[in-house]
Amino acid sequence: MSKVIKKQKTKLPKTKLQPEAKAGDEVKRTKIRVIGIGGGGGTIISEISSKMPRASFVAANTDGQALKSVARVISRFPFGQALTRGLGTGMNPELGTTAALSDKDKIKKLLEGQDLCVLVACLGGGTGSGAVPVFAKISRSLGNITYGIFTLPFKFEGERKMEIARESLKRVKNYLNAVTIIPNERVFQIIDKNTPLRQSLSVINKNLADGLGGLIETIYEPGLINIDFADFRTILDGKGRLAYLNTVEVQKKEGSTKELITEALNSPLFPYSIKGGKGVLLNISGEKELSLSDVAQISKTISDLVNPEAKIIFGVSQSKQYSNILKTTLMVTGCNLKIFPKLGRKKRRKKPKKEEMKEPVGKKEIKPKKKRKPRKTKVAEKPKPKKRRKIRVKKEKNEVSVLPSAKEEKPEAEREATEEKVRKNALQIRKESEEVEKEMVEKEKFWETPAFLRKKIVKGQ
Repeated sequence: MSKVIKKQKTKLPKTKLQPEAKAGDEVKRTKIRVIGIGGGGGTIISEISSKMPRASFVAANTDGQALKSVARVISRFPFGQALTRGLGTGMNPELGTTAALSDKDKIKKLLEGQDLCVLVACLGGGTGSGAVPVFAKISRSLGNITYGIFTLPFKFEGERKMEIARESLKRVKNYLNAVTIIPNERVFQIIDKNTPLRQSLSVINKNLADGLGGLIETIYEPGLINIDFADFRTILDGKGRLAYLNTVEVQKKEGSTKELITEALNSPLFPYSIKGGKGVLLNISGEKELSLSDVAQISKTISDLVNPEAKIIFGVSQSKQYSNILKTTLMVTGCNLKIFPKLGRKKRRKKPKKEEMKEPVGKKEIKPKKKRKPRKTKVAEKPKPKKRRKIRVKKEKNEVSVLPSAKEEKPEAEREATEEKVRKNALQIRKESEEVEKEMVEKEKFWETPAFLRKKIVKGQ
C-alpha cells in the first residue's frame, strides 16, 4: 500500500513552470529566510516561527539581553557589539545604522544564498529603524527578493517614535521589492481598548503569521494549478511597492464563498485596500469537491478591483487537510495609497512677496492690484418735508381773516374757556358745537368756490 502512495505522489500535474523531473536531476529548494531586526522584530518572529517550519528564522539585535528571550528554534545574530557593548541603541536610529555598518560583512554572509529575505521590524526604536535599511541594501545587492513587513508605533508612544519610523521607511523603500505596513493603532479595530498590551500585540502577530505562513505554503506546496517561486518573483518585480497580504480560512457552508471574499479583502489591520493593485498572487485551497463556480466568483471579484493591466497569477490547491474548509491567500502589490511621499511633515507654504508675484519671462508682468481704501461717503440727509403754503386772503380794513393762521392768537372766548376751568352745562356745549358746525360749513362753501371767484366773494362781503 505504501508503494502505491509513493507512485501517486510522483505523478504531479504538469505545469509550464514545473516540468516533469528526470532521473538524476536535483530539484532546487527555495530558500526563505525571515529576519526579525530589533527587539520588536525578534518578538514577532518568536511567535510565528512555530507555524512556518520550512523557513529559517534569525533574530538580529544589538541588545544581548533581548536575544536571550527569543524562541530556541530561532538563530541569534548579535551585531554592533563593539559599539553598543550588547546594551542596545537607546532609541537612537543613527547608532543602529552605524552598528549594522560595522558588521556589514557578517550581515552579507547571513543573507547570501537566499531566494527570499523577509525583514520584520517594529519601527520607531533605534536598532530596528536604523539597521533595517542596511540589511535591505545588502540583500538587494545580492540579488535576493527582499520583502519588508513593518509595524508602526501606537499614538500614545509619542510623535518622536512616529517620526523615527517615517524616516526609516523613506530610507528603506528603494531597497525593497515590496513592503507591508501595519500601524499598531489598527488593532483597536479588532479588540477592546481595555485589552492587555501583550494580548493586543499577539493579535497583530497572529495576523502576520497567517499571512506569511499562507504565502510560504503557496510557494512550497504543489497544487492543481501550481504557483512557484518564479511566479512570486514576477509579482514582486518592482521597487518599494506597497503590498497587501492576507490569509483567510472559513468553514464550508452556504454563503461561505461570499464570507471568504469579504474577509480577504477587508482586513481591519491594513490602512489601505487592493484597489489599483498592479500584481496579484491568489491561491485558493479546498477539498477535492471545490467547485469551479467558487473559484470563478473569488477570482472575478478580485480582478475587478485591481488595475485592468495588472499581472494576475492564481493557483488552486486540493487536499484532505482542507476537509470542509475554504482557504485563500491573497497578495497584491502596487496598491494605490502612496504612503512614502506623505510621511514627512507638511511644510507650510510661504506667501509670495509682492515683488515675486510676476509671470515667467516672455509674458507680461502683472503687478498685483492695490486694494483701494473705500472712500468715506457722507450719509445722505433725508430731505426735509416742504411746508405747504397756506393761501391767505388779504385783509382790508374792518375785514376778518377767513383762514386764521396757527400763529394767531385764539379767540378770547376759547382762551378764557381754557384758562378758566368752569364746568359747562348741556345747553352751553350744544350752542358751542352748533357754532363750530356753522363755521365749518362756511369754510367748505368757500373752498368749493373756484379760485378766481374767491377774491370777488371776499370783496363782495
